[in-house]
Amino acid sequence: MTTIDDEVALLERMRAIGGPLAVAYSGGADSALVLAAGVRALGARRVLAVTAVSESLAPAELAPARALARSLGVVHLTPRTEELRHPGYRANGPDRCYFCKSEVLDTIAALGRAHGFPELATGTNADDAVDPFRPGIRAGQERGAHTPLRDAGLSKRQVREISRRWSLPTWDKPATPCLASRIRHGVEVTGHRLARVARAEVALRAVLDAAGVRTTDLRVRDLGGAVRVEVDADLVETATALPGVLNAVRTAGFAEGDVSVRAFRSGSLHRERTPGRTGSGH
Repeated sequence: MTTIDDEVALLERMRAIGGPLAVAYSGGADSALVLAAGVRALGARRVLAVTAVSESLAPAELAPARALARSLGVVHLTPRTEELRHPGYRANGPDRCYFCKSEVLDTIAALGRAHGFPELATGTNADDAVDPFRPGIRAGQERGAHTPLRDAGLSKRQVREISRRWSLPTWDKPATPCLASRIRHGVEVTGHRLARVARAEVALRAVLDAAGVRTTDLRVRDLGGAVRVEVDADLVETATALPGVLNAVRTAGFAEGDVSVRAFRSGSLHRERTPGRTGSGH
């Protein structure tokens, strides 16, 4: 349970940063709270929201991110980033996120400086700091990015509780990592693979919604030679029985390979290996 002291600690941390501040803003619960805290502590004119747009961003994420930034009164920029230009990103090893975050944060930092926002903040929280599968954090550290949630000692649970008290619509938003996190390590990240994962997830949600099945978490995992659909654990049997699930996956671009339905596990590919390849899965 969070207390008023947690909110005070976060706002004090934001005031210590001073700004003007550019926030690496994905539209998720963490970066949304950083953005809102920046507005409360520094004022909307001293905070800039920047969302990196690329093939790895699920298309449905951008509109709600825009709406929240608008409601907070901050300028919201959406620069194009080019993660796929980086061989380390395309190779999709365990350090893929480092190359992604490097591209994203370099773009956001440069854009922020150009608009008069020299400071940079990310939504890294206290839980992220102890997660062994977060190579992207190193990219932020190398660039001197501020991490007000982590510095205030706020866990994901505390982020959600403060967000709820502040009436942020993201307080209960499920985690929405980039689309590349759906591709098993060792399987090359390409625009085609990212696009078909996005199409498959949109199509599957439509199938589930039409059947009256509401799942909190949904992932389509590209395993290289197969596809795994992950839904809430109590919905696996129901989703497996729906006739439209397989067709949705096939139509999205996964024409070949086995398709299975399993219980959602955050970061499940971290623990898997691609047959015949090196590196742990993501």
